[in-house]
Amino acid sequence: MKIAIAQLNPTIGDIPGNAQKILQAAQQAVKAGARLLLTPELSLCGYPPRDLLLNPSFVSAMGMTLQQLAQDLPPKLAVLIGTVEPNTKAHLTGGKSLFNSIALLEEGKIKQVFHKRLLPTYDVFDEHRYFEPGLQANYFTLDDIQIGVTICEDLWNDEEFWGKRSYAVNPIADLAILGVDLIVNLSASPYSVGKPQFRESMLKHSAVRFQQAMIYVNQVGSNDDLIFDGYSFALNGQGEIMCRARGFATDLVNVEFNDKERDLQLSSLIPECESEEEEIWQALVLGVKDYALKCRFSKVVLGLSGGVDSALVAAIATAALGKENVLGVLMPSPYSSEHSVSDALALGKNLGIETTILPIGELMQGFDQSLADLFAATEFGIAEENIQSRIRGNLLMAIANKFGYLLLSTGNKSEMAVGYCTLYGDMNGGLALIADVPKTCVYKICHWLNRNGEMIPQNILTKAPSAELKPGQVDQDSLPPYEVLDDILQRLIHEYESAAQIVAAGHDPMIVDRVIQMVARAEFKRRQAPPGLKITDRAFGTGWRMPIASSWVAIKNAYQAIPIPTSTLPSKG
Repeated sequence: MKIAIAQLNPTIGDIPGNAQKILQAAQQAVKAGARLLLTPELSLCGYPPRDLLLNPSFVSAMGMTLQQLAQDLPPKLAVLIGTVEPNTKAHLTGGKSLFNSIALLEEGKIKQVFHKRLLPTYDVFDEHRYFEPGLQANYFTLDDIQIGVTICEDLWNDEEFWGKRSYAVNPIADLAILGVDLIVNLSASPYSVGKPQFRESMLKHSAVRFQQAMIYVNQVGSNDDLIFDGYSFALNGQGEIMCRARGFATDLVNVEFNDKERDLQLSSLIPECESEEEEIWQALVLGVKDYALKCRFSKVVLGLSGGVDSALVAAIATAALGKENVLGVLMPSPYSSEHSVSDALALGKNLGIETTILPIGELMQGFDQSLADLFAATEFGIAEENIQSRIRGNLLMAIANKFGYLLLSTGNKSEMAVGYCTLYGDMNGGLALIADVPKTCVYKICHWLNRNGEMIPQNILTKAPSAELKPGQVDQDSLPPYEVLDDILQRLIHEYESAAQIVAAGHDPMIVDRVIQMVARAEFKRRQAPPGLKITDRAFGTGWRMPIASSWVAIKNAYQAIPIPTSTLPSKG
């Protein structure tokens, strides 16, 4: 039996459009001789639909579209479609009103409906808010082949692989006990660095443990801050990869289930990315392309400072949307160096994008005059520095408003973490492309981009990073070297290490405490930042739920933090 994997890119809420994509995939599958078509989790509405699920008309529209789709699909093709199903017993049991479900459509009818059993509530997931968990193993029989059905998280509870259980049941083990011939998993699994490889290793373990052929289908595309990488794949009962779809792109691939051997046969294998930098690049390009498309923007604008962050953002935007759809704006001040302008212009020329120069010196003088009496007898400081950033932010917003462009914010994760960014200034924007990319990683990606020739001007990669808000300023006047800062942030944010553990790893105690306090103090800024594309397992987005008004800055039971006067902490606030 030939099975088709439809790696789809749905738009959340576009139920008719998503149904049309499923129908087109079904028609292609029939032409390829497929008997069964698999689509991702919630493929009918897109994942994650979030509070759209609270709207009864949204749920009703899905039900009606599913009925119509059953009639429109080719009659000899069985199709598994991700949808939601009302919980008719919710009023009796006190459970949630919906199930996260998979519907089996065949011969013009909805033959069976299967419910997701494990509902994640960590990181970006909040499925208990909407769904009731299914209570039984899901399977169906097609042409004498028993096919077990699981949905995304149902895969992620193999106690042998993890060394623990996060849920009371393991749906894969339950299906193996039932003796199914094949297990399919329909997913919408968000991307993070290295996750495609991790998924394969996890499923290989389950396939070998249970001697079970498995097919994994993943959504692709970007929805708000979440990127979905695709990379659907299939394994035989020995845990060998038999098929792999493309990464970061829609795809339709076929894999054959051999009736005699009761196993999957080798099909097409798309290679994975050759490096981490390539993987992140593809994810970010897809992220901005989909965000712009699904929010109905065709052109973007960003400020070009001559620094590495805006250079990378411009390169990503150009690859995603085309050079004709990117505008770079240079806004030099009296403190801007000559190379800032020349480097930014060289970048624009390399990328082929339009650039324009808007000097801000006179605007700065206007602010100085307006504030002269109020600021009399005070020294030049952060307030005056931030005015420059806010002038630039206002100019960029004016351009975005005037021409209907999407404004791209250029701040990196290191800056967002410690608050080295300005509210209503460089934080302005509709999308923050690299808000989950540490500064050291920004450099790595730019060097990777230059592997076959200069895209990012060399001077941008070799000069000291600087906001250039006062004479001779460099980032290291206020921050530790980025190699030091990023390692501390990795340990603090991703690995949940205490101050004592970070110091034990070799970092200076004063620097550690200073960074910890900066991270805590910057929470109010992050709450007001534009959505940022998520590429790590701990991003400042949907899954980051820290309080703003809090005095807890680190685990201090083993190492007491040293109070740092607030005047010594960088703000750019």
